[in-house]
Amino acid sequence: MARKTTAGPAADPELLILSILAGGPKHGYAMMQEIAAFAGVDLGPGTLYTAITRLVDEGWIEPVEASGRQRPYRLTPAGLDYLRGQLEKMRQLASFGLRRLRAGGLA
Repeated sequence: MARKTTAGPAADPELLILSILAGGPKHGYAMMQEIAAFAGVDLGPGTLYTAITRLVDEGWIEPVEASGRQRPYRLTPAGLDYLRGQLEKMRQLASFGLRRLRAGGLA
């Protein structure tokens, strides 16, 4: 059984990968480096490539013609729609939670 992260939805490997690929095609190692830099999440190769396989199976990313050993991936139009929807849900949740904190005098 996969381990559930305690870092919350912002550490979901699939959303992190989709967010990285929104900036253009990347290969696995570049994705791991960029995710670590912007999100502070260290995805291991097993986690990364399992998530990549799921994203390809869903049709949300696709491989790009490789010019060497590294295999880059890019976001598909369906992946872009999915990412937008998930980020909007996260924005709504964060907005709701912050309003409740302020209303309770906790923020």
